[in-house]
Amino acid sequence: MNIKITGSGSYIPSEIVTNKDFSNHIFLNEDGTPFPLPNNIITEKFFGITGIEERRYVSENLLTSDIAVIAAQKAIATAAIDPESIDYIILAHNFGNVKQGAIQSDILPSLATRVKHDLRIKNPKCVAYDMLFGCPGWVEGVIQASAFIKAGMAKKCLVIGAETLSRVVDPHDRDSMIYSDGAGATIIEAVEGEGEGILSHESATYAYDEAGYLFFGNSYNKAHDPNVRYIKMQGRKIYEFALNQVPLAMKTCLDHSKININEVKKVLIHQANEKMDEAIIHRFYKLYEKTPPKDIMPMSIHKLGNSSVATIPTLYDLLVNGKIEHHELHRGDVVLFASVGAGMNINAIVYKM
Repeated sequence: MNIKITGSGSYIPSEIVTNKDFSNHIFLNEDGTPFPLPNNIITEKFFGITGIEERRYVSENLLTSDIAVIAAQKAIATAAIDPESIDYIILAHNFGNVKQGAIQSDILPSLATRVKHDLRIKNPKCVAYDMLFGCPGWVEGVIQASAFIKAGMAKKCLVIGAETLSRVVDPHDRDSMIYSDGAGATIIEAVEGEGEGILSHESATYAYDEAGYLFFGNSYNKAHDPNVRYIKMQGRKIYEFALNQVPLAMKTCLDHSKININEVKKVLIHQANEKMDEAIIHRFYKLYEKTPPKDIMPMSIHKLGNSSVATIPTLYDLLVNGKIEHHELHRGDVVLFASVGAGMNINAIVYKM
């Protein structure tokens, strides 16, 4: 039995926000003092490190669960399945539904429940639940779907990653330029055959010293309401953690799959920082005393930014549909998925198309 991705879909918001759109922001230090550089220098340095030129924000009328439904509908259509045959809906997000201008997150009912409702699925045996696992949430959802199928508890699962980070960012924090919105969805199901699909996986949570690397905190503008919180991160610590731990997790996963590194066609890694991803790839290949092949790592971060749990499923959907320039996938190609995020959580999957 193979456990494969039989359908994918994504929603890329229509509102394009360029780095120049941050020219009128008042960026502050953590203590509330003015940042010493002008905004044009800040954005130039930001682009040089992250590679992000643009990001996408949802329109005011859309919520995280809404864009999750759109991506899910596309995945279901691509897989050509009856929605009533879905056994599990696993929706990875981090902040729930946050309405434009709201100060509270809405996760009652769960976003997965809302997606099931909006898909008009009647089957009560279709179990819907949310996954809170930081940016690696979609990958972890796929790992759980695979486990359900292996255990005989499911045949088809819908795994979604969706987020509207634009509504939880502090406009006075330079890190706000990293984040974006989006949704990606996949159908995971058992198909006949052997030697394809999910070959191995790896997951870990580092929380002893690392739990607070990403957190909810106050605005850097001390005049803002202290009861309103925003996504915050300790960027240097995350960078160092990712470089030290992600390549090791990728290697463990690949070694368990019995796949030779020379067979890996593409590495789809969570994209929050281009320089960090490049360093991770080089460290990973160095563990095998090799250098990364050209075009091993397709990138979407330049135009789409960091949409958290939506990043990898959106990248996969764009890739299989031939929408990433100079990159393509074919039957039999080996793909390595890898992600890192709040927790701190790390995971990886070796997948054969």
